[in-house]
Amino acid sequence: LHVRKLRDEDFCKSHYVVFATQRGVIKKTCLTEYSRPRTNGVNAININDDDRVISVALTNGTDEIIMANRNGRAIRFSESAVRTMGRNATGVRGMMLDDGDDEVVGMVCVNDRDRETVLVVSEQGYGKRSVVDDYRITNRGGKGVRTLNITDKTGRVVAIKSVTEDQDLMIINKSGITLRLRVADVRQAGRATQGVRLIDLKKRNDVISSVCQVPTDDEEEVETVDGTELPEAPEATDTNREEDAADNNGGETPETDNP
Repeated sequence: LHVRKLRDEDFCKSHYVVFATQRGVIKKTCLTEYSRPRTNGVNAININDDDRVISVALTNGTDEIIMANRNGRAIRFSESAVRTMGRNATGVRGMMLDDGDDEVVGMVCVNDRDRETVLVVSEQGYGKRSVVDDYRITNRGGKGVRTLNITDKTGRVVAIKSVTEDQDLMIINKSGITLRLRVADVRQAGRATQGVRLIDLKKRNDVISSVCQVPTDDEEEVETVDGTELPEAPEATDTNREEDAADNNGGETPETDNP
């Protein structure tokens, strides 16, 4: 996190550090807890042995949070639904996972719905942007709604990001090849679609490893893979217009320091 006002008491009192873990736990701590950093660091979260932190964000107390799992579902809830805890607390349940090897792949904190869109990327190189309001606000702790129509062609979800059209995307696959493209070139589509192909991985027998957003450099050309232009992606088609009936059955969970 880039925090330039750590010595500003008013700023620290009005901002928070939000953690999301692989097992669906979410935790919010006031920034004042970190206002006196130590050279060897401080404990930030009490995490279980079978869990790990996958995302951290700086918030202003009024943001909206979206968490996504690898099975193609996402949940949106208000930051106010997560009470403030101390550094040594574990957190509370943010999202209920499916059975098996399901896990949370990312968290985004939205504070400007007019500019930001939600980007989802799958392991086989498919992705799409959706407006924030496609994800209705619910209670934390539920299973959420469908965010990507997962097929054998798309693979499972590997990343969720909050992006604006003045940014670029950096997509890195497991073999180390990097693709840079403009966010504005990624078409918007409904949240239940499979999206469009961002990078062709079929011939490489590869999968996406990491996705990040960076400021756009207008003078720099967008990079291509192997020096060739990527083929124009087909229009996304909405294959799941119906709402998921079981999206928010999780309801509220007890406000304790353990999920």
